[in-house]
Amino acid sequence: SEKVEVMQSFRERELDILVATPVVEVGVDIPNATAILVEGADRFGLSELHQFRGRVGRGEYPGACLLQADDPSPEAKGRLTVLEQETSGFRVAEEDLRLRGPGEFFGIRQSGLPDMKVAGLGDLPLLARAREEAARLLAGDPDLSLPEHRALAAATEPLRRAMAERGAAVE
Repeated sequence: SEKVEVMQSFRERELDILVATPVVEVGVDIPNATAILVEGADRFGLSELHQFRGRVGRGEYPGACLLQADDPSPEAKGRLTVLEQETSGFRVAEEDLRLRGPGEFFGIRQSGLPDMKVAGLGDLPLLARAREEAARLLAGDPDLSLPEHRALAAATEPLRRAMAERGAAVE
């Protein structure tokens, strides 16, 4: 209830400055907010930073987003430069994925190089072909029980188990 009261006071311009944790990005629409300072910006993903900067400049006045890095390493500067140069959330997310990696598909690690190669958005024809081949393979061996499919069955077991737990069909 205290958070709701503070946000309401900020929205109604009873408060001029709001100091908050990253929770401020979720569902916050304060048209009179014109500046945001993100401390430790190098610890956030680019997509999240893009969301933060979208919290300001929604009203009649332009907004400014200031990013302060705790560790201004060349890598951090390079990542933050993406936000200086890109306004498209799609492009920011694409760069974030390219720079930080997708993390684990079957685990909890949220960044870094994956255990397997993943196609990119530019690989749509290849992805369509792979989907057709997978459908053909599963039509002939739905349980992946044939000897030539044992390695594929082992590699995809965590995904197939997770989908089965959710009641989802494996396609």
